[in-house]
Parts: sequence; structure tokens; C-alpha cells
Amino acid sequence: MTAWGAAQSADFRGPLDVARAATVVLDAQDTVIGWSRTAEELFGYAQDEIIGKPLDTFLPPRQSSGLTAADEPGSALGAPLSGGEIRVAQHSDGRSLLVATAVSSLPGSGTAAHVLVATALESLRLWESRLALLHGLATQSPVGLGIYDTDLRLTWCNAAYEREIGLPFAEFRGLRADELYSEGSFLTESYPNTLDAVMNHVLDTGEPILDLHFRGHPPSDPDVEHLWSCSYYRLQDADGHVFGVCEDAFDITDRYEAQKRLALLVEAGRGIGTVLDVMVTAEEIAEVAVPEFADAVTVDLVEEVVEGEVLGAGGPAGGVLVRVASRSATATGMSEPDESEKPNPPSPVDYPPGSPQLRSLSSGGLVLADDTLVVPLRAGGSPLGLVTFRRAPSVTFDNGEIALADELAARTAVSIDNARRYSRERAASLALQRQLLPRHLPQQTAVDLAYRYLPTDDVTGVGGDWFDVIALSGTRVGLVVGDVVGHGLQAAATMGRLRTTVRALAQLDLSPDELLTRLDDLVGQSAEDLMDAVGPPVEPREDDATGATCLYAVYDPVSRRCTMARAGHLPPAVVDPEGRLSFPDLPAGPPLGLGGLPFESKELELPVGSLIAMFTDGLVETRGRDIDQGLNILGRVLGDRGRSLEELCDRALSELLPYGTTADDTALLLVRTRELDPGHVAHWELPAEPVAVGHARELATGQLREWDLEELTFSTELVVSELVTNAVRHAAGPLQLRLIRDRTLLCEVADAGHTSPHLRHSEEEDEGGRGLFIVAQLVHRWGTRYTESGKTIWTEQVFPSAE
Repeated sequence: MTAWGAAQSADFRGPLDVARAATVVLDAQDTVIGWSRTAEELFGYAQDEIIGKPLDTFLPPRQSSGLTAADEPGSALGAPLSGGEIRVAQHSDGRSLLVATAVSSLPGSGTAAHVLVATALESLRLWESRLALLHGLATQSPVGLGIYDTDLRLTWCNAAYEREIGLPFAEFRGLRADELYSEGSFLTESYPNTLDAVMNHVLDTGEPILDLHFRGHPPSDPDVEHLWSCSYYRLQDADGHVFGVCEDAFDITDRYEAQKRLALLVEAGRGIGTVLDVMVTAEEIAEVAVPEFADAVTVDLVEEVVEGEVLGAGGPAGGVLVRVASRSATATGMSEPDESEKPNPPSPVDYPPGSPQLRSLSSGGLVLADDTLVVPLRAGGSPLGLVTFRRAPSVTFDNGEIALADELAARTAVSIDNARRYSRERAASLALQRQLLPRHLPQQTAVDLAYRYLPTDDVTGVGGDWFDVIALSGTRVGLVVGDVVGHGLQAAATMGRLRTTVRALAQLDLSPDELLTRLDDLVGQSAEDLMDAVGPPVEPREDDATGATCLYAVYDPVSRRCTMARAGHLPPAVVDPEGRLSFPDLPAGPPLGLGGLPFESKELELPVGSLIAMFTDGLVETRGRDIDQGLNILGRVLGDRGRSLEELCDRALSELLPYGTTADDTALLLVRTRELDPGHVAHWELPAEPVAVGHARELATGQLREWDLEELTFSTELVVSELVTNAVRHAAGPLQLRLIRDRTLLCEVADAGHTSPHLRHSEEEDEGGRGLFIVAQLVHRWGTRYTESGKTIWTEQVFPSAE
């Protein structure tokens, strides 16, 4: 007998049962000869009022009730009542009653011929719905129901429970729960770890236990682990007598696995692609997948992907794949990199013939081979590599898990491609930045220096601010800081153009105001050329350099004078050796390319050890702080004379930009002034007469002896002779000769003329014109700089020990 068969045999008495229904005994002429108390309650007639009267007194002759077949009453099992029908009865007070009736003939030869039973139709329907509910729980419910007696022996179960076990109820009836699931366990640690112990707890305390997750292998599917949500509650009758425990269990294996997959996707969303780094992203998918999804994961990428190169469409045929990540589960359940395959550095991978990886590369799709799943990584039609998921032998991947692996690979591919693109663009940007900004600033005799550069665009690492330190003749140094409107690559390209122009103009030894004037002319001319090239625009169009600001200064360590000019830029901060701060009142001048106002220079005499801070507005001005507040903070930082320039740079950034980011590009250049040793400078004034040539040679030769530089005597005599001779012949006096011993030997001849000498090739019959050509061959560098009083011709010779 099945579990439901046992339930069918139980005594489920309904409202038409003779012991419960309104009962009427009739003779052969349908005269009432018997009347129950229940009949009196239903129809309203007392026994002495109805005995001897005909049946139609309360139950008129049969007529159509207007009810459909669907309204006909049914038995507990849904079958029609035997001989039963729905009738309209008449209550003693005149009301009509809808009742269900059934008639049964009585055997024998007595007066009583029939028994009629009746009940209100509502009562019958309620009973039928309750019986249908029991029927559904027993036969159709997906929840497994089992009833255990006080000895914890199974006494009844429904069809779902029977299907779960996979045997007829008769074969496992009377078994204990732990005998059915001998290797099961609970996921919840706060309860006993056996089914028997849980049921005993319910029997002893009467407290129900709900939604307890139990994991085990059912007899119907011993090779696959299932998970059930179980509830237990004590069964007792109206008198409180305990007769067992009811267990309901619902198989939530599929739901649990779906939740695990969803949780893994959520974890993948948080854990994959956290940084724009190809190698880190590959390690992240391995870390996410092991051990929750696979026992081991390897990630192999096309070599060009790792190097950030451009990829072509199509398959990776002929391409080289390298192992970039490998992770496996340990015996303790933790996951860690597989030391046997740890890809550091990445090395080429050789797949054996017929391997799932080669098959995936050939087909371009995922390949499932027993306990190994290979999923390709692709982005925009280009192959990036492969992810291989492995499990313990005989543990395969189902369709849901294959879809999950595909989703993990797709997310990883997007993140890896983004990282590859970022690496490529950043490498290009940094290469551009290295060309636009000085990689390192050579040490200068004139100043000690330190600098910081912080672009707003932290993705490309480039911006529109710039700084530079330019070595000039006579041991002087040019200092420049500028700011281009905008950010990113476009601003960086414009900045590079301006920086190159400033360096070129600085080599002409122009004064700061003259340099800015020429730079402004070039920017304005570039804007006009752009407008001519593109035609009349709808709105005014300007060169990207228009509106840029610049501060240019020249410091001379011999005179300790610093000459400055600015084009719409903030003035520098100057701190003297005593720690006093000032912001020199430099004429502002307009930003570059706007025109309309001249540029003016201002000259300052600085004590040795003075600190000059040149910076862009991104350092001192932010959304929550105005420039004056920023300048006060900067001044306080610079006033700490006990710190090195590098420490001052770091402290300025930490206090002015505490979060390491800024809404504007930032450049900071700090220099501390030096003075050239007076013993390394020799200066003479000479008359503009031919006799000055010989005297100049003698003075230079004597000075070289004092400096132990006799090896440069011959070349220096020729240089001095030629320069002084040219000054006497072609310029006005007085003349000045200056020798400076620095990193090189500098020789300068100044006169009051403004005509620039130049090299030329002399013909064979020419008597002169070869001297300057000879000088150019003897020295390392030479040039001309102009002053208000004339010009200076200078040369540099490398010391013999440095050649």
C-alpha cells in the first residue's frame, strides 16, 4: 500500500455521514416517521410537528435547481455523492434552504423504507475544500511531508517525500530519519547536527524549528548532494497528548546553486577590474573563482595584450599566449597561487595536441571536457586569451555553471581590454610627457632646485602646466613656470609648444620682458594663422595657447641679481635667509596672445641662500579656498628654513593638496640661490685701442696660471685676441674682459656695439675674416647676448680633465 493509499483508508467522515447529518426516516409513502435533533436544527420543525407529515412539507418535489455540474457536491475524493443531489428545502419559518441530500433504502419488511440525510450546502463545500487541501498536500505538494511517532519512526509521508526517497513507502516505513540520510549535515551550526537530535529537541521542548538547511545525499540520487529547507513541529491532539513530529522538507538545491552563482557574479563585479592593470585583473578572476566555482583556474593571454599593444581582429593563430595567472585550492579549502605554475614573469604556454585549450583556440568558442572548462576571452572581436576552469575528477559543470563561466570571462575580458587600452594610452601619454617636460634638471652653479608636477588628468598623467630650468651664458640660469588653459593631452601638446619656444628664445639671451613679448607675438600670430586656415568661424576661435600665463626669471650668481617678468601669471614667493616672506610686486602683463599691454621686467638683488618659489594657481587655489589663503599656507611652509627643498616640496603639496588631487594642474619649482666664488671671476676694463689686444692676452694668461689651467693658455690667447680685436675694429668702447671658472672656462668680451658677429668662409686672397671661424673650432660653445649698454660675445671651453 502506498502512502496515499494508507491515507485513503482512514475514516474521514463528512457532513452527510448519518451520525452528523440531519436524518429523516420515511415510510414507503414518503411520510416522515423518524426525525433527528440535527434535522430539527436544520429545518426548524420540532419532532411532534413533523412526524406523520409528508416529505414535501419541508422538501418540495424535485425541480431544476439551476446549478451547473461544477456546483454538484463531491465526495472527499472529488467523486459525486452516491444518490446525492442539491435540493431547495423549506424552513419552518418560510425561508428557502439550499441543502445537499442523499437517500438510502432500508432492507427488511418493516415500516421504515428509506433514510434521507441532509446538510446545508455550505457545510458540505467547506468539508470538501478541507478534504481537497489534504488531498493536495498528500499527492500534489512539492514539499515533502513526513510524520514520525514519538520513537522517531516514520509512520506516514506524502507523495513528494516518497519521490525524494525513490522507494515505495512500504519499503522505508518505520525507519528513522538518520537511517534514510546517513551522511547528512546541517548548514546551521546553532542546532544539533543529526535529524534525530533535532526531532528529540522538538518533542522535548515543543518549540518548532523552521527553515533549517540540511545537506545530504538522498537514496534516489546518491551521487549528487542536495540541500533541503526543513521545518519540524510537534503533533498533539486536543487534549495535549503528543503523538509525534511532523517534518516538511523542500529541495532548494537549484535555488541555492542559483544564489551561489548570483553571489559569485556580485563578487566578480566587486573583485574583477578594480585597477587598470592587465596582470592584476587576470589574478582577480582566479581569486574570485577559486574555490567557490572551480578547484583551479589558469589565465593565459595573448602576448600583445600583456604588452598593451594594438590587437587585430580574428583568431590568435600564430600568436603567442603567456601564462599570467594561476590559482588552485589547497587541502584546507583556501585558495592561493599555484607555485608550480606561478607566472612571474609571464612565460609562453605550450598546449599539448588535442587539449581543450587548442580546441578552443581553433573554434573560437568554449570547450567542455569532463572536469575542464575552457572559455575564450574576447573583446570587440579580438582574441585576448583563455581562462581554464578545472574541478576534481567526476565533478562536471552543468549548463548554469557554463553560463556563469561565460559571464565571468566576458566581464574579465572587458576589464582586461580596458586595462590594455589604458596601459597603451598611458604609455603614449607618458612618452609625450617625457618629451614635453624635463626628465631631470641638471645641477646648476647658480641655484639648488627641487620641483613637483601634479596633473589633474591622472589617467594620462599629462597636463597644461609646465616648468623649466635653462642654463644660460655667464653661469646664469633661466627659470620658467607656465600654465595653459585646459587639461589633458590637448593642453599638454600646447604646453610643449610653448616650452620649446621659451627654450629657443632663452638661448638668445633675451631679457625676460623681451622674451615674453616675442612669445606673445608668436602666440598671436599662430591664432591668426589658424583662423585663416579654417575660414571665418561662427564664434571667435583662438589658438589653444591664447590665454596661457607664464613667469620667466633670470638669475645671475655673479651679481646675485634676479630679473623677472610675467604674462598674467602669479608672482613668485621669495623668502630671504632670515625667513622673511615677500611676493615681489611685478607688473602683471596680459596673458599670452591677448595683446594690448607691454611686458615689464623687475630686477631684484637677492642675498645668497634666498628661496624663490615659482608655481601655478592649481597649487594655491581650490574650490573651498581662495588664493590668499593658499598663499598664506605656502608662505608658512616656505618659512621653515631648516628643511631641504625636497622636504619643502612635499610639505607644500601635503598641506595645500592634502588628498593628492586637484581640480587644476599643479607645478611647483623651488630654487635656492647661490653666489659664485669671487675668486673664480676675473674682470678687467680695457680701452678700445689696438694695444688692448696684447694686454688682454697677458691678463688672461696670468689668470689661467693662478687657476692652474695652463693647458688652456694657447686656445684662450687666440680666443681673447680675436674677440678683443673684433671689438676694437667694429664696436665702440670701453671694452670689458671677463673670465669665469665654473664647470667650464667662460671667456666674455663686452662692448658698446650692437652689431652681431657671424661666421663666414673667407676666400684665399682675403686678408682677414678667419678669426671667428678659428675661435668656433677651439671652443665648446659660443654666442652673443645683448644688454642695454651693448653686447657681449662669450665662449665656453671644457676643462682638459673633462674632455
